[in-house]
Amino acid sequence: MRKTLMLASVALMALSSTAFAQTAVIVDDPVLVDPGVTNSTVVEVPGEVRTYVLDQTTPSVVYDGDVVVGTALPDAVELHVVQGYDGYAYTVVNERRVIVNPQTRSVIQVLE
Repeated sequence: MRKTLMLASVALMALSSTAFAQTAVIVDDPVLVDPGVTNSTVVEVPGEVRTYVLDQTTPSVVYDGDVVVGTALPDAVELHVVQGYDGYAYTVVNERRVIVNPQTRSVIQVLE
């Protein structure tokens, strides 16, 4: 009984960490993190935001540069609001969908 309970607990912890990993972006590079933040930070993106962004038909814009987490997109790149989630915007850059912080215009997740 004890072994069964222990195995079930281990399996549950493994599954819950897998689910969490799918909705979090970990930023370790201090250059990409907001000033004043010295350790890594986790940005959780709700699954509904990801689904909304993936369902939209938005034309791609060309951007000369790497589109990675932490990149601040220029004003020339049009951002689109995520309905119901004020803290998130999105766009499609170089054929890649990205979720953006609308206040800082920085990429918080690149969807593959």
